Amino acid sequence: MKHILSFLKPYKLPIIIAYALTMIELAVELLLPFFLGKMINDGVMNQDLHTIAMWGSIMIGLAFTAFVAGIFNSFYASHTSLNFAYDIREKLFERIQSFSFANLNRYPTSALVTRFTNDVRQLQQTLFMALRIMTKAPLIVVGGVIMSFIVNARIAIIFLITVPLLIVFLIWVFRRASGMFEQVQKRVDRVNRVMQENLAGMRIIKAFLRRNVEESRFTKANEDLATKTRSTFRFVEASMPILLFVMNVSLVFILWFGNSQIIANQTSVGDVVAIVNYALRVAMMISMFSFITMGISRALASARRLKEVLTLDIDLIDYEEANQDAAVTKGNIAFHHVSFSYPETNEQVLQDINFTVQAGEQIAILGATGAGKTSLFQLIPRLYDVDDGSILLDDTPITSYTMEQLRKSIGYVPQSPLLFTGSIRENIAMGKEDATEHDIIQAAKDAQIHETITELPDQYDTKIGQKGVNLSGGQKQRVSIARALIRKPTILMLDDSTSALDLATESRLLDAISKDECTTLMITQKIASALRADRILLMDNGTILAVGTHHELLQTSRLYRNIVESQFGKEYPYAT
Repeated sequence: MKHILSFLKPYKLPIIIAYALTMIELAVELLLPFFLGKMINDGVMNQDLHTIAMWGSIMIGLAFTAFVAGIFNSFYASHTSLNFAYDIREKLFERIQSFSFANLNRYPTSALVTRFTNDVRQLQQTLFMALRIMTKAPLIVVGGVIMSFIVNARIAIIFLITVPLLIVFLIWVFRRASGMFEQVQKRVDRVNRVMQENLAGMRIIKAFLRRNVEESRFTKANEDLATKTRSTFRFVEASMPILLFVMNVSLVFILWFGNSQIIANQTSVGDVVAIVNYALRVAMMISMFSFITMGISRALASARRLKEVLTLDIDLIDYEEANQDAAVTKGNIAFHHVSFSYPETNEQVLQDINFTVQAGEQIAILGATGAGKTSLFQLIPRLYDVDDGSILLDDTPITSYTMEQLRKSIGYVPQSPLLFTGSIRENIAMGKEDATEHDIIQAAKDAQIHETITELPDQYDTKIGQKGVNLSGGQKQRVSIARALIRKPTILMLDDSTSALDLATESRLLDAISKDECTTLMITQKIASALRADRILLMDNGTILAVGTHHELLQTSRLYRNIVESQFGKEYPYAT
């Protein structure tokens, strides 16, 4: 909780003002019953209208002062809580942006979304409550007891029996509720995860008639959340009748004992009325403790979840020896005995990888699904770090570059193209912060998507639906390639990014890439595409089986010949 509370440092002044206004409200709350007793004793009992008017005017003035203080207190409480939530969300987003893939794999997307929304909102509401009522409530209880003793210590002694018992009871409720609300938040994560998976995969669900199965999954997760939430709220709210019962019993004793004191002429009517008013205020505040306990319990659970993300160690950082000014300018690539396994797994997906690529060379990478091709790609921009061995770019270890400089030099088109909601122009320009209109159009031309864009009603201003839903697979791939080409990368990596293109379009695309003279690594399943490469790298089960030209591999690799035969037939002239 201390880490989360550090976000309140910029708002010390508004918090001080809010609490000062709370103290004004508190003072009025505690003085009004006292003055009411005075008005009854000195004015009503003596039938002195002047005294009644005097004390009545004072009480009205105090009530108006408390009203104004409450309005301004609400303003400062809202200002502080809203900005507090804004700062946490901003820091949370910034932190997640710096996560490595290994860090991201620890949390489902739905769990992070819940933290951004539900958990932050819970903290915001609790802070607002803390500035408005949380502090005032216990102080009214304590102050009401003290003022009761000032008015009449004999009657007020009843408070010393009931209030400590209630405080002990509330502490027990608070501790138990905190853990229960953390379980509720985890179930919210689960519901969000099922919802997210269903929304993202709706087409697959419909195509495979999985509606009933997915409805059953959601119902189970939803019922689990509802059951846990219901039991938690019942537990917390069950405390309210207990609190009210104890306070009402004490109120009955105050009235009975006060009445006997009045009959014995040991106290006055005004004093009894004042103490009854204090008892009612104390009862009202104690009845709110169940809501306060609920709010604090949920806030503590949310704070722990947010702290977990905000303080998570990031396993991919710039090394101390990294040169801030170093950049990849040529594009030479060398893998020396590289082995790699994904975090929290023991199986190596790459084993003793050795190869070199010269600047400007085009390399095609072939292999079956699961051969390790994409894993190899992810090591070059340091999306993951190697377990053993080293990777050199321009004869310099990649750890000697900052990740920013390293990734600025690389154009990476992933296996599944991802487009963002916005215009086509905005999606292409993402690859270069200072992209001009000429840069965007040229990148689109090189990616063979310019003519398609000009045929659209709004051309480059055409809005792309969520994940590019209004574009075909080939169009999405070419927009993604344009986004990579616009930055004029030293190294271009295409992870099976032309699979949806016809051979003629793909040929024109590769011709355009060749003009840029960048080092190109292209994962492909098509021999027709691999034929254009300077060399072909053949992978299987995380190892490199062979490296060479098309003709060399036909002569030396049975696996390569089998791949050629499967695509061109045994009559292919070089297949034997």
